This record gives sequence, structure tokens and C-alpha cells, in this order.
Amino acid sequence: MDLRTVCAKGTKYKARHRVGRGPGSGSGKTSGRGHKGRGARSGASRRPGYEGGQMPIYRRIPKRGFTNARFRKVYTTINVEALNVFADGDVVDLEAILGRGLVSRTSDLLKILGDGKLERKLTVRAQKCTGSAVEKILAAGGEIVTINARGKEVTEADEADAKPNKKAKAKARARAKAESKSEESSDAPKGEDEA
Repeated sequence: MDLRTVCAKGTKYKARHRVGRGPGSGSGKTSGRGHKGRGARSGASRRPGYEGGQMPIYRRIPKRGFTNARFRKVYTTINVEALNVFADGDVVDLEAILGRGLVSRTSDLLKILGDGKLERKLTVRAQKCTGSAVEKILAAGGEIVTINARGKEVTEADEADAKPNKKAKAKARARAKAESKSEESSDAPKGEDEA
């Protein structure tokens, strides 16, 4: 042990490695760059996944399955508790929230989450709201305006036309099936029915 190693225990940063200081330093001559080649030149860089020209691992391994990660919707999220900074009657949208510095923008779409307690009567304009957030906003006497990605207001009729729910689809399918069966029975010849 010497004084240098004792002092080094309390330092925040490791000593800078000075290359090209002779063979005794451990990084003399080629200074850790090897002999010639691309990596020995100034400004040399390799993109992530590059393996010197050989077939890279991400192309060698088989691809299986499907992911829709490329197509997922990303939202800028905020909890209802954070909306208490607004005054009663204020219109709260993404620009108002960013203006107050409550969140940083991760997307142009806004989603309201239901964590915490809301004590203000607000008009919230957002693309999505969780069930608990809807309850708390309405319980405080506020209003929710659902908007699309372009900021245009979406009515309930528009939502129903754009995306009918599973129950409605199932009912329509069952109705169509029943109608086709009744048509088949009415088309059948009478002689066959009697036999």
C-alpha cells in the first residue's frame, strides 16, 4: 500500500489513461489500437451490431413470431392528481400541461391516468382516459372531451361507427346466421318436409 492508493479510495473519478507513453506504460507504440486497419485510423467508428463484415448475429439467428411494437401507440401520460394545479373551469389539454411543465412530451397523444385525488372542476381534452380517471373527473364536476390524433372532437356516434364493439359484432353475426337458416327452411320443397 502507498499514499496514492489510499487517496484513490476517496476520489470520484478514475485517473485518465494516457496512451502512447512508451512500452513501459502498457499502452505505448500503437496505443491500444492494434496494427493498421480501420480501427487504427482517426475518426474510426462502427455502427452497433457491426462484426467486421461477417454475417452479424441479428441476421444469423432465426426470426419467429410477430410483434406489433412498431405500430403501438405511445401516449404522454399524466395522473389526475397533477391536474390540481389548474383553476376551476380551466380547459386542460396537452399544450396546457406542457406549458405548466407537469410532464415532458413523449408523444402528441395524451392519456389521463387515475392515480390520486382530483379537487378541481376541469374540462379535460385528451385522446384517452382510464376508467378511474373518468370517474374522478366527473365526480369533481368536470367534463371529458375525447379528441382524435389531429385534435378534433370525437362524438359517441363517430366512435360507434369507427369501431363497433365485440358484443355488437357477435349479435350481428348471430342475426345473419338465423336469417340464413330461416331462408333455407322456407326454400326447401314441401314434399321433402312431409316425408
